[in-house]
Amino acid sequence: MRLLLVNPNMSTAMTETMATIARDVVGPQHEIIARTADRGFPYIASRAEAQIAGGIVLEMIADNLSGIDAAIVAAFGDPGLRAARELFDLPVIGMAESALMSAAMLGERFSVVTFSPAMRRWYLDCVRDSGLMERCAGVRTPQDHPRNVADVGTALRAELVSLARSAVEQDDADVVVLGGAPLAGLAKEIAADVPAVVVDPITAAVAQAMAMVRIAPKQSFGLRRSKPLAKSSVGLSQALADVVRHEAQF
Repeated sequence: MRLLLVNPNMSTAMTETMATIARDVVGPQHEIIARTADRGFPYIASRAEAQIAGGIVLEMIADNLSGIDAAIVAAFGDPGLRAARELFDLPVIGMAESALMSAAMLGERFSVVTFSPAMRRWYLDCVRDSGLMERCAGVRTPQDHPRNVADVGTALRAELVSLARSAVEQDDADVVVLGGAPLAGLAKEIAADVPAVVVDPITAAVAQAMAMVRIAPKQSFGLRRSKPLAKSSVGLSQALADVVRHEAQF
């Protein structure tokens, strides 16, 4: 199995961290192909930025379609996820959606804990879009946005643990999702400090991608009635233009 991991944030360090986690999940018998955006934003932190990044996600997937079994949008907030599912004839998995769906399978109520108040409303949109709003106990964040997102997992570790504990003790959550690519891998490190199940979104996304490849026959995707009409385009990358025209994807 070959899984494509596309990071629409312009951070190779984030990509490398998430790819390492992904390779641990799939094991040596499967392959992770990791790609980082070459334009856009160093870190996506708003709905406006996610909207712009969505188009970049589509191009990144189109540019790397050959021989892959599924694609993972490696940014919490899932920019471009629904559009990618319309266009591409394979499973496309989002970090946020897969983490929320997994959380709903691990307990009755879940909370999202992240490192910036700037993402609270956007992440609530993700919960609403997943259809799991009634199961969500809320989104908890620090009061201020960090100056540097690259090391938030270390710099804000104690505060994030405190927020997770508050989600459990005050909001009655029995699962905590750590939202945001910079927090990749932190769930395992703080699991013993939080009286609940702690979900790492990239781990959930990779595990869900593997499951979807096994559940959904590849040939069924091309038969979908929801697939957009074929049409010509101007200014897109050649690979994405070919997909929009319904040229061969594999």
